[in-house]
Amino acid sequence: MPYVNIKLTGGSEAPTAAQKAELIQEVTALLSRVLNKNPETTVVVIDEVDMDNWGIGGKTVTVRRKIK
Repeated sequence: MPYVNIKLTGGSEAPTAAQKAELIQEVTALLSRVLNKNPETTVVVIDEVDMDNWGIGGKTVTVRRKIK
C-alpha cells in the first residue's frame, strides 16, 4: 500500500479543493502506471503548512515572499 505525503504552503496561495483533488488523482495514476501499484490501496495525503511554519535559507516563506 503506497503512502504519499504532499506538503504545500497554505495561505493566500493555497491550492483549491479542485487542485487538491486533481493532485490526488494524478499521483495515484502515476504510481499505478509507473510502479504498477493498485490505485484502490494507494493513499495520498496533502498537508498544508502555514507559511510562517516553513523556512528556506533561514527565513520563513512569509518573509521570503515579501522580499520578491
